[in-house]
Amino acid sequence: MNETPDAMPVHVSVENQLPEDLHRAMGVFIAEHPQWDQYRLVQAAIAGFLFQQGCKERAVAQHYLAGLFHQQTCTPDALHS
Repeated sequence: MNETPDAMPVHVSVENQLPEDLHRAMGVFIAEHPQWDQYRLVQAAIAGFLFQQGCKERAVAQHYLAGLFHQQTCTPDALHS
């Protein structure tokens, strides 16, 4: 994925249709966990799937770990602090 010179990730807007039951479950989860929003949840789900399927890209691993540890964002600088 392309990154800007200051190492901020580039964001791409994605439109997706979810089955109603998944959408409802996502809404319940977000209501019970206010630190999450739909964007963060989808990012964590995609990163988790890719990581578990063997994706070796560092950025994917960083997003996966950020989701596991409930960090807002996981940058190379944050990993070394």
